[in-house]
Amino acid sequence: MTDSVLARHAVRSFKQDKLTSEEVDQLISAFQAAPCGMGQADVTQAVVIESDDMLQRFEKSVNDAAYGAPLLFVIATKADSQFGERNASVAAENVMVEATRLGLGSVYVMSAAMALQKDPDLIADLGIDDGYTPQVVVPVGHATEEIAANDRSDRYKVMRR
Repeated sequence: MTDSVLARHAVRSFKQDKLTSEEVDQLISAFQAAPCGMGQADVTQAVVIESDDMLQRFEKSVNDAAYGAPLLFVIATKADSQFGERNASVAAENVMVEATRLGLGSVYVMSAAMALQKDPDLIADLGIDDGYTPQVVVPVGHATEEIAANDRSDRYKVMRR
C-alpha cells in the first residue's frame, strides 16, 4: 500500500497560501484517473475553484463548510446516474490521496455539496451542467498544523474465507 493512502487524513484548517499551477494540474490528473462505473465517465464532472471571489461566494453559500481552503474540488454527477455518487466518491479519494502525496491537506465534505444543491444560481455560475448535482466538495490546501494520521489498520470488520 502506498504511503499516501496510509498518511491521508482529514484536514479542516488551511493556510491561505495558493497552490501552484503544477500542484493543481496534478490534482486534476488524479481526478481524471479515477475509475468510473461501467466506463461512464460522462456522468461525472468537477469544478476547481481557485479565485478569491468565487471561494468567498462559495463559503457564504455553504455556511463556511469548506473550511476556508484556498482550492476546492466540487464534484458533480448526472442526477439520473446509478453510478454518479459512487464515481464522485472514488474521484474525491483520488484527489485526496494525490493531495497527501503532494504534502497538502484535504477533507471529504458532503455537507458543503448538500448546501450547494440549494443554490441554483451559484451552481450555474460555477458552470455545472444542467442535470448534474453536486455530490462532494474536497477542500485542498496547506494544513495550518501537522497532524499525524491515526492508525487505521484495524478499523473495519474484515472476513477472509
